[in-house]
Amino acid sequence: MLRSVRWLAMAVALVAGGPSAAMAALADDDVAPVGSGHVAPPAPAALMPDMPYAQMAAIMDMNDAGRVGQVVVDQWELRDNGAARAGVWEAEGWYGGDYDKLLVRSEGDGPSGAATRGRVELLWDRIATRWWSVQAGARYDAGGGPGKGWAAVGVRGLAPYWIDIEATLYLGSAGSVATRLKAQTDLRLTQRLILQPELELNGYSRADRARQQRAGLSDIDAGLRLRYEIRRELAPYLGLAWVQRDGAGAGAGAGAGAGAGAADQLQWLIGVRFWF
Repeated sequence: MLRSVRWLAMAVALVAGGPSAAMAALADDDVAPVGSGHVAPPAPAALMPDMPYAQMAAIMDMNDAGRVGQVVVDQWELRDNGAARAGVWEAEGWYGGDYDKLLVRSEGDGPSGAATRGRVELLWDRIATRWWSVQAGARYDAGGGPGKGWAAVGVRGLAPYWIDIEATLYLGSAGSVATRLKAQTDLRLTQRLILQPELELNGYSRADRARQQRAGLSDIDAGLRLRYEIRRELAPYLGLAWVQRDGAGAGAGAGAGAGAGAADQLQWLIGVRFWF
């Protein structure tokens, strides 16, 4: 009944005074009588209050200058090639805003605490394009001989077909140069089951006998991991890795991982990926 009265009033106003009068009649009718059960919609000013951008961004949590952080342990695993076992880790953490971040990443492996070797990098990450960022900072290698420092510069981003790319150039003492290229992608079989292929290459311009590294392509690590996300933050996985290290080529057992010193190895692996 009330709806019929509203439409009748609007029709009369339209005939008598035109469209503006009809809209006014409809607006006036939105103020319903007490007890009618009809609730008038809020005025436009109430929906979009006139306030400064900074205040609105704080209320709506849309401030692109805010600072946040995250730690991702992409690999925390045990590898076995049938002759020996080794632990492997790969992790990174960052803190910053949408455009600039301070990034710390580390990876390494070893059959025991005494033989463990790894590296830590401290990088500044700056967005350069929609899909790519540039990075600059420092790297430090530990284990497998005396420690060594490098200056680092590189790029990181998303290539076609959703492939994550990291390409970094390192400058060391006495003109030595190192490179690192890593590529990986996630193939979603279901909403929780993900297959992750990965390839990492490391090369050096000069041999380093103290650290038992040869010149050229020093090591290759290709892996295939199948993980199940119990929660987005926690995902155990199984997989295979094919590894070629410089230990055999250098004539010393410097390889990191199970069966160091072998020219190449096929390893089974089990691990967990988590982030917070």
